[in-house]
Amino acid sequence: MPMHDEKENMNAEAGSFRDKKMGGKRTNFKKKVCKFCAQKIEPDYKNPDMLRRCTTERGKILPARITGTCAKHQRALTQEIKRARVLAYLPFDKQ
Repeated sequence: MPMHDEKENMNAEAGSFRDKKMGGKRTNFKKKVCKFCAQKIEPDYKNPDMLRRCTTERGKILPARITGTCAKHQRALTQEIKRARVLAYLPFDKQ
């Protein structure tokens, strides 16, 4: 029985090591708020400055987990960015 207790202690120490060093769960982070919901606006292809904030410097569309947009507005944002690219409001890629 004493061997069993020592093994549990070793596992508990290894678990705390993993949490600290190997990217364990984050406990405190600020939830991002969808700016379209907060300001009660919709994404629009005629406003390239707003759309440019949701793309990388290479022209890729940023994911919702980075920008904080909700799923509904992320889908609309993607459509508007693609529409703006076709109409040459936004470049397809930066060169």
